[in-house]
Amino acid sequence: MSIFPKISFKNQAFKLREQAILDVTTVVLSNKGYDLMTMDDIAGAVGISKPSLYKHFKSKEELVGEALIRLLEGALDYVVALDANLGPLQKLSALLEWALRVRLDGGLPFLPSTSAHVREMLMRNLKYMLRVRKLNRQLEAMVEQAQEQGLLSRDLPTDVILFSYYARTCDPAVEYLQKYSKMSNDDIVRHMLKVAFEGFR
Repeated sequence: MSIFPKISFKNQAFKLREQAILDVTTVVLSNKGYDLMTMDDIAGAVGISKPSLYKHFKSKEELVGEALIRLLEGALDYVVALDANLGPLQKLSALLEWALRVRLDGGLPFLPSTSAHVREMLMRNLKYMLRVRKLNRQLEAMVEQAQEQGLLSRDLPTDVILFSYYARTCDPAVEYLQKYSKMSNDDIVRHMLKVAFEGFR
């Protein structure tokens, strides 16, 4: 006898549709941004009616919040899965590589960095803010450890390094290189990591 409760087919289908909605939302946000995205866009791309979409998410704000929460959870899961033997700089590099690859695949819209309205909306989202703070604490600890080991400049305030690191995840150079250069995504990631951690030397 199974100790796990059975999930009904209806509930499984509901969850799968919800994941499909979030997948589509992430892509549409990457292409159109928050202001131009509509619930009609999402419903049409998923292939469901607008009333069906509202059974999953009551508003555009809730939908976008959940899409970004899922991205944060992906980052948190990635950090947990990192090899414990890696040094702090290696962990920071690995997470930035993950973010760049997700972004190059169209799965990482950086709305908070481009829209004051979205920033304010997310500040009111407790689930989102709890995950932001958790990830920030983990990254801050890595930066401080790297500074203690002399791997990052001790002269720079931790916040300067940390927020510059965040800025690398939404550097528009990534899209320009993907669109206009002849480089592969692997090469783009490799060069962007070199610039992030070594500068232009």
